[in-house]
Amino acid sequence: MWRFVARRLLHALPVLLGTTFLIYTLVFVLPGDPIQGLAGDKPVPPAVLAELRARYHLDDPLWIQYTHYLTGLLTGDLGTTFTGRRVSDLLADRWVVTLQLGLTAWVLEVILGMVLGVWAGLRKGKWDDSVVLFGTTLVISVPVFVVGYMAQLVFGVQLGWLPVAGTEEGWPFAFLLPGLVLASFGLAYVARLTRSSLIENLRADYVRTAHSKGLSRRRVVVRHTLRNSLIPVVTFLGLELGGLMAGAIVTEYIFNLPGVGQQLFQSIQLREGPVVVGTTTALVLIFLLANLLVDLFYGLLDPRIRHD
Repeated sequence: MWRFVARRLLHALPVLLGTTFLIYTLVFVLPGDPIQGLAGDKPVPPAVLAELRARYHLDDPLWIQYTHYLTGLLTGDLGTTFTGRRVSDLLADRWVVTLQLGLTAWVLEVILGMVLGVWAGLRKGKWDDSVVLFGTTLVISVPVFVVGYMAQLVFGVQLGWLPVAGTEEGWPFAFLLPGLVLASFGLAYVARLTRSSLIENLRADYVRTAHSKGLSRRRVVVRHTLRNSLIPVVTFLGLELGGLMAGAIVTEYIFNLPGVGQQLFQSIQLREGPVVVGTTTALVLIFLLANLLVDLFYGLLDPRIRHD
């Protein structure tokens, strides 16, 4: 198992280097002076401008700038804003909100998506299977910001069931509606993926053998079919855990949640390059960690994968 983990870590290293370099390049090759941009229309003395550009290595070639950033990243430093504040300190309080939102959405995807998928798979061809297929197709085809505003209007304003903005109500009540909106796209995919995988495995030879031995349908589904059907679903859910953190940008903006996504959106508008790079790097690390956990869970579901 340890060799399996070591191989996966080695595979993640070039991905981390490649993505961070790409993000850093895209942010810092944009035209304009970010130091002057912070001052707006006010003039900045040339001496101050030169000192700040030297402090943040803005006059150095891009590869030297990236080397300085990577050296700091190896020590756990996500960078420093142009106002002198550490990016990690800026994001410290906001991570709690984003993690609560992301985990709420992920749990809703796991529970509702798998339940709907199993139900539709076992009822293949019947009216409730058609309802699940139609509903998931509709959700996938609608943009998330449209779903968000409609959810606010219906469940928050008209029905008054859930708060429409802010975190005053606390977790989980304040995060149920934005969590459901954030999870809607992935929930539909989980339901359809679970359904198709379950239907495929129900036609397998080992299922017919289990039935011929006299095992009940419930035991065949729970003990045999469902476990093999979970492998592609676990793949999607593991990657989705990291994707939800990045996808929280739109949802946090709609529901006015003070999380990392809202901070990233504001930093892009203000051209705060260090905050954009540091935040996206942290999201990449979460994505890679989620991918590693998926690989480890693969080994538990199917020990043959550890020897591939």
